[in-house]
Amino acid sequence: MNRTNRGLNRFILPLALSLSLTVFLAQPATAALKVLACEPEWGALVQELAGDQASVSSATTALQDAHHIEARPSLIARARNADLVLCTGSELEAGWLPLLLRQSGNQRIQPGAPGYVEASQLVARLEIPKVLDRSMGDIHPAGNPHVHLDPHNIAKIAQVLGDRLAQLDPANAGVYRARTAAFLARWSAAIRRWETEAAPLKGLTMVVYHRNMSYLNAWLGLREVGSLEPKPGIPPTTAHLADLVARMQASPAKAIVYVAYNNPQAAEFLSARSKIPAVMLPYTVGGSDGAKDLFGLFDDTLARLLAVLK
Repeated sequence: MNRTNRGLNRFILPLALSLSLTVFLAQPATAALKVLACEPEWGALVQELAGDQASVSSATTALQDAHHIEARPSLIARARNADLVLCTGSELEAGWLPLLLRQSGNQRIQPGAPGYVEASQLVARLEIPKVLDRSMGDIHPAGNPHVHLDPHNIAKIAQVLGDRLAQLDPANAGVYRARTAAFLARWSAAIRRWETEAAPLKGLTMVVYHRNMSYLNAWLGLREVGSLEPKPGIPPTTAHLADLVARMQASPAKAIVYVAYNNPQAAEFLSARSKIPAVMLPYTVGGSDGAKDLFGLFDDTLARLLAVLK
């Protein structure tokens, strides 16, 4: 090798190494944790607490009823690679989650393992039945599972979830704890604001589609006076809707409430005949344009309910 080539190599090799290092550092960091949330609200909560430290996907969308989905191969593949599965529990996902976990073959996310969390088990549940009778419809033996519509429940779940993320990824434990503390501070301030804004809603009477508003009702003091489902989980029937029309004409509610994944026809039918406004609530993150995250979910829900009073 001549003197000129040796000189060029002294210059080119360090430059190439420097450029390679720059390109490497510019690549996005791989998320430490892979999280599969059963519902969008839990995916949104993990994102708040973990930020870029977690890769989060949801098994369902706001336009799907989480009672009734399939354990598709693509979903099983996500479960197979997950470090954490976060679900509502209380039998909400009973029709598909056990199969999903079994088919995944992933021991990290089986019930009892650190990588499995049921959010509803972390809070007090409403409507735990004293008697189990299938003639009563699709009831949940462990109580009403739709716990996320009380923001106080979200706060309790966030505290436990932040610790679990730190346990699963101890190298980034400080990040999870800091983000959890920051989220809870913002969430506490938002609850105070929401409760002030929602004060006029106390006592508001509603016909609901399904018994998935119970925690919202208990939080805000709303009153459920009828359901479009004749029994939980049973689709509206002509006879039941005719009975509701008669009841609402005699003693009208203030609103007929359904959620993003419900077929609106029954609510619109009752609304047209009773002159009671039908209101679509987002129910979960992604259920409306305003419900882009957990804060937006409650902002938009209250705005839609308050609009009824105007």
